[in-house]
Amino acid sequence: MAHRGTNGSKIFITVLCIVAACSAVPINDLLDRASQRSDTLHSLSTTLTQDLNNHVPPIGWMMMPRPSLCHTSSLQTPNDKEQTLQLSESDLLSLARSLLQAWQDPLVDLSTSANSLLHPSQTSISNKIRELQEHSKNLGDGLDILSGRMGPAAQAISSLPYRGGNDIGGDRISQLTNFHFLLSCFRRDSHKIDSFLKVLRCRAAKVQPEMC
Repeated sequence: MAHRGTNGSKIFITVLCIVAACSAVPINDLLDRASQRSDTLHSLSTTLTQDLNNHVPPIGWMMMPRPSLCHTSSLQTPNDKEQTLQLSESDLLSLARSLLQAWQDPLVDLSTSANSLLHPSQTSISNKIRELQEHSKNLGDGLDILSGRMGPAAQAISSLPYRGGNDIGGDRISQLTNFHFLLSCFRRDSHKIDSFLKVLRCRAAKVQPEMC
């Protein structure tokens, strides 16, 4: 029992040290890191979508659900850059965190489905999905730290229930279509997250809005 207590104390001290270290990092630097991570996330999701584009048959595109059916569509987000620039820093960070958190379970489903995806680049796609999960988790951890530095409003998160499952279809066309749809939804949201964080980074660096 004493040994377990000692391990618990060490973990607690380690967490305190990490928090203290992050608290010493200027917000500008934290936003730079978050923006770089979100850019990587969006670039990777775009590459994955392109990998799938040429393998979805015409009937698959006809079956593809509309973007409005993405599980995050209920979240009210800016429609363009002008609207984005009108939002406060806290609102921008809250939106980014809400979108990112909403993808925790769907990314698990994508990873599970990728293992049996009927696609010539299945192994590569599976590896990239795992990279998405890793980058998403690291970005989420960073945004949690940022929200703690920016106050209660930035810590607010909107709940966006995901009612999907890891069964994306038994035949090749259904698999590719459903997988592509879910990945396309993530790519759209990763672009929003990246845009919000870039605006935050520009404001922190006091860069003119038109340069963001």
